[in-house]
Amino acid sequence: MTTRTSPAGRSSRRTAPARRVAGALPACLLLLALLLAGPALLPARAGKKAADLVTDGQPIDLHQKKYRQLFRELEEKHHFSPTELQAIFAGQTISRRVLELMDRQWEARPYYRYAPLFLTPENIRQGREKLRRYRGLLDRIEQRFGVDREIVVAIWGIETRYGTHQGKFNVLRTLNTLFDAYPRRSKFFRNQLVHFLVLCRENQVDPRSVTGSYAGAFGQTQFIPSSFRAYAVSFDGDARRDVWNSVPDILASIANYLKRFGWTLNGPIYADIGHELKDRRLLAARLKGRKGRVPVDLVRRVQGVDIPPSPGNRPVAIVGLELAPGGRYTMRYIAAYPNFQAITAWNHSSRYAMAVTELAEAFKAGPARKK
Repeated sequence: MTTRTSPAGRSSRRTAPARRVAGALPACLLLLALLLAGPALLPARAGKKAADLVTDGQPIDLHQKKYRQLFRELEEKHHFSPTELQAIFAGQTISRRVLELMDRQWEARPYYRYAPLFLTPENIRQGREKLRRYRGLLDRIEQRFGVDREIVVAIWGIETRYGTHQGKFNVLRTLNTLFDAYPRRSKFFRNQLVHFLVLCRENQVDPRSVTGSYAGAFGQTQFIPSSFRAYAVSFDGDARRDVWNSVPDILASIANYLKRFGWTLNGPIYADIGHELKDRRLLAARLKGRKGRVPVDLVRRVQGVDIPPSPGNRPVAIVGLELAPGGRYTMRYIAAYPNFQAITAWNHSSRYAMAVTELAEAFKAGPARKK
């Protein structure tokens, strides 16, 4: 699993002087003032992406201020020794491929192109087989965590094709690359790097040996490091949280994550509400994305649809899904219930959450669930 954060804005302390100069100086003197002020006040590097500013294999400068501060935190707060840090970080280099992939993520595709990547006959067939094979385990997981088994298996299938595609990027190199050379989310990946080193020590894993995705997610759950530490559980009888090889730990960890974000067993996930939104309040909620919520009664009234009540009378989000060109309609709108919202806590993309849901529906359409 991978998460997403908004780009960090520049501080007003540094941008305010530029506004004062702009109101008082001729253009030529303004340009000179900007040049003297340094690159922070200049326009972005001609639209270049992070990958354009590095070379693959470029050594990371461990003596720069941000790394000195990182090492100080790891020593003082997390009790790593200088010798340990030297062994972990020595020889770290930039992966240009990681930076390229970060700016071309699948969730940016329209839904009619995104969903078919996962709703394949083979993915559906394997998911049904997993539901049969692990029926007893999933019985216990549903009883313990209260999360529908089809959703748990669908996330497993979408994240790693049931464990067969866990990623081949070295996670330590990936996190260092994103901390050092991906300014838009450097702070986020610095935090993930700290979590990663701590979890490796807690679970007796060599941090240099772990492989995963280009965004630093790993294991069959594709947890990012902070999510692993917060939500991974052991469900196989030992104390180790093994999301790489233990199917009980893998499936229970997925369920635990969704439970922590308010999943309701057998509750509604979404409801179709038409091909256009008929009220400005629904339009506004859709524009707000995950944080835009409206009461179910409002959706019923303005859209003229009979949709299920929401557990605990919690509000729903409004999601638009792109339809393939050439048809009568261009969009499909849904009311996204709290269960859908729990999936978007796992991955912020509504397209991802709908693909998970429709894959789970495809499992149920076959002879997978016999209780």
